[in-house]
Amino acid sequence: MPEINNEINSADLMQLESMRQVQTPRLGRLLTYWLGGIFLVLILCLFLPWTQNIRSTGSLTALTPQDRPQTIEAVIAGRIQAWHVMEGALVKKGDTIVSITEVKEKYLDPQLLARLSEQVEAKHGAANATEAKAQAMQAQIQALRLGLTFSLQKARNKVQQTRLKLQSDSMDVVAQRTDLTIAESQFARQESLYNQGLKSLTELESRRLKLQEAQAKLLSVKNKYDASRAELQNARTELNSLQAEYADKIAKADAELNATRSYIYGTQAELSKLQNEYSNTQIRSQYYHILAPQDGYLVRTLKAGLGETIKEGEPVATIMPANPQLAAELYVNALDLPLIKRDDKVRLQFEGWPALVFSGWPGASFGTFGGQVAVIDNTGTNGQYRLLVVPDPEQEPWPNALRVGSGVFGWAMLNTVPMWYEIWRQLNSFPADYTGGKETGTQDKKTAKASTDQAKEEY
Repeated sequence: MPEINNEINSADLMQLESMRQVQTPRLGRLLTYWLGGIFLVLILCLFLPWTQNIRSTGSLTALTPQDRPQTIEAVIAGRIQAWHVMEGALVKKGDTIVSITEVKEKYLDPQLLARLSEQVEAKHGAANATEAKAQAMQAQIQALRLGLTFSLQKARNKVQQTRLKLQSDSMDVVAQRTDLTIAESQFARQESLYNQGLKSLTELESRRLKLQEAQAKLLSVKNKYDASRAELQNARTELNSLQAEYADKIAKADAELNATRSYIYGTQAELSKLQNEYSNTQIRSQYYHILAPQDGYLVRTLKAGLGETIKEGEPVATIMPANPQLAAELYVNALDLPLIKRDDKVRLQFEGWPALVFSGWPGASFGTFGGQVAVIDNTGTNGQYRLLVVPDPEQEPWPNALRVGSGVFGWAMLNTVPMWYEIWRQLNSFPADYTGGKETGTQDKKTAKASTDQAKEEY
């Protein structure tokens, strides 16, 4: 019996319809290969380094307040007389933007400064004249005091002279009394001798005559002594009255001098008030021309037309400084604020500037620019804190075409971690890591979880 060949040719099997239906399609195998490759690439990508970052939005501003847009205000109230610039024009510091005229009744007089100057001069002259009068009165008081000294000395000399004269008259009275005593003794002896018949009547009458002369002379000397004593009393009285008289004159002169000085002080106060008013009016006249405070572009006029009345402190135009020091004004949440400190690196994307951004791979991004944090606000608004980011001197400069007010997107660069760790952190809504310097590459899951738990405890 011949042997049966059990071997089946594969080509013969392919001719069977059922075998063709159960065979794996070639396209399916290709799709399986692609899916496996993509899955393998995704697995490998999970171990790629990813830079953690904090996203924020904001706008361009200036770093310093004087470089930011500002409104130009009218210092005084007035009426617009003429505009000297157009919107968009470049103005220099001190250029006149608009001229205004006065509206207050007090300052409507065109000759106000000249009249105030005349009043100041007149009041100054009155003050000088009163000062001269005060000086003259001081000289008068000095003359009165000097005259008092001389008069007192003269009166004292007169008292001394009268006292000496009184002493001399007193000596004359004493001498004359001695002469009278002698005359009386001689007359008594002569009368005794006459009674004895030794002297003649003629000699007796001669002695009587001498006695009478001595008595008369004594009376004259006494009268002279009394007159000298009265004169001494008058000299003393005159000395006392002289002091009172001059004291009254000096007191009146002092009172008039004080009144004159009081008038001088009042005049000086009025003069200072007039000078103050003159200076204020002179300075006010300088505000009739509203000037540009710095070099810049006149962005917008807030008042239009001529003859329009403006109030004190009312803005009339907006000016943008010519060369501001630009800074990006970004806002971050309070949750992310502790992760940011000054001089941290930031990547920026400006509105209107083409860019291809990979926030986790800053080296692969295109059209972004470097910056560093310069200012961090200590207070926030509605849970948002402001950052001011300036150009990074170690990176490429910012475009010259940037303008204040344009939008900015920013990414504050933090630590570098594996992608799988970042995805796991984002899915769990964990904050970014505080500590930096993580190595790029594979990280153990236990280490990642411990790091995240530490961050949560710190928050």
